[in-house]
Amino acid sequence: MPDILVLYYSQRGGVREMAQWVARGIDEVPGAQARLRTVPRVAAATSVAEPPVPESGAPYCELRDLEECAGIAVGSPTRFGNMAAAMKQFWDGTSSLWLKGALAGKPAAVFTSTASAHGGQEATLLSMMLPLLHHGMLIVGLPYTEPELMSTRTGGTPYGASHVAGPGSERAVDEDERRLARALGRRLATVALRLV
Repeated sequence: MPDILVLYYSQRGGVREMAQWVARGIDEVPGAQARLRTVPRVAAATSVAEPPVPESGAPYCELRDLEECAGIAVGSPTRFGNMAAAMKQFWDGTSSLWLKGALAGKPAAVFTSTASAHGGQEATLLSMMLPLLHHGMLIVGLPYTEPELMSTRTGGTPYGASHVAGPGSERAVDEDERRLARALGRRLATVALRLV
């Protein structure tokens, strides 16, 4: 059964929760299963940000996770309209895969969480697409056939699933955001299975 990688970085829990909903959508597609992975925090060169193995939650992603999976969903919080440095650093270390075209032709999707509705959700989603496109991946978004894209008052874009967490990350993922994250997972898994 092909794995679909759900790779995320989460500092306050919003993106982690979105990743779990994307994974649930993947698991709803017969013949596909989600593989959750995260990336370590970035720290100054003089300190250690994270232990080599996370104390809890998803394991850290290794390059072989990218190679082994039939598709990839990437999630990051928004940092001034861009992906977080930890996710960017991870993708900066994938040159060996790029050189051999290991990810070319695989489908990919993106998701994010922001503190405010106008906190750069769409810019972040687009920024996460850039390394995926350089790797030759095929971007899968959310079509307007998903009714929540028209009704949501919080997160949700055609570029990928999103969540508005609030300034203190106090807001949980709401029903529309959950449905869109699950729909993104299902769509990614369906496309991946067609391409395998």
